Amino acid sequence: MIEVLLPLSLTFIMFNIGLSLTTEDFRRVLRIPRGVTVGMVNLLIISPFLAAIVATVFNLSPTLSIGLVLLGAAPGGTMANMYTHLAKGETALSVTMTALSSVLCVITIPLYLGLANSHFGNGEDLIGDVSMWGVAGRVIAITLIPLIIGMVVRSRSTEWAMKRKPGFDKAAIVILVLVVIAAVASEWHLIVDNFAKIALAALTLNVLAMGLSFGIARGLKLTERAATAIALELGIHNATVALTVGNLLGNDAFMVPAGVYSLFMFTNGAIFARYMSKRNQSEVPLKS
Repeated sequence: MIEVLLPLSLTFIMFNIGLSLTTEDFRRVLRIPRGVTVGMVNLLIISPFLAAIVATVFNLSPTLSIGLVLLGAAPGGTMANMYTHLAKGETALSVTMTALSSVLCVITIPLYLGLANSHFGNGEDLIGDVSMWGVAGRVIAITLIPLIIGMVVRSRSTEWAMKRKPGFDKAAIVILVLVVIAAVASEWHLIVDNFAKIALAALTLNVLAMGLSFGIARGLKLTERAATAIALELGIHNATVALTVGNLLGNDAFMVPAGVYSLFMFTNGAIFARYMSKRNQSEVPLKS
């Protein structure tokens, strides 16, 4: 059942992301290049390598380590956009990073899966006979294609899309929660056996990802509003992507880190957003 529900759920979630995007969201990169560049370097490079470091420090098993890197390589989630808005951060920057990372994940996920398999596999091919081209093809089918369809639907039937978007947003949140619960339940024995290590590793990754990305952004002279958006984008991934790809790889252990990480990211993100909302109230919005 989970093998069917995960791809279908992700397809709907990515379609819903597409409904919220226009080509203007991608043009925005030209207007706020510094914020987008810093955010995407954090998201596409620092995040997966940070996941690999955390997996090594906590001495996770090879399969759990690959699963944690898979989570680190997953794109930002739309919940990060909502949390950024509530935190009075740069919502436009958050939306842009989500859009770009959702498109680029068709490249980054196969890339980092291959690197993680080589590093943690100790010479053994832990992802089986699944080729990276095969992974890329399936990631495109369940992420990029429904996202593009959503964008096309919005451009051609804007009124229809805007009318249904609030309901779809609520449905997407419910689906995400149910998918995480189902994934955690289906792998409960693995989670119980590894909970101490994987829970602490997932929590550490979440806190470090938000803390380091915020510090890097501020160190590079971005505003706190921009740093807030980048930190939340790093902390709140599209876990459904990681769960779905992990399931497609044929080893349930690849799904465990994303499921456990999801238990922390929404709570920690909410705490961070509430704290930053007070600090961001008086700051001038990002202009460049």
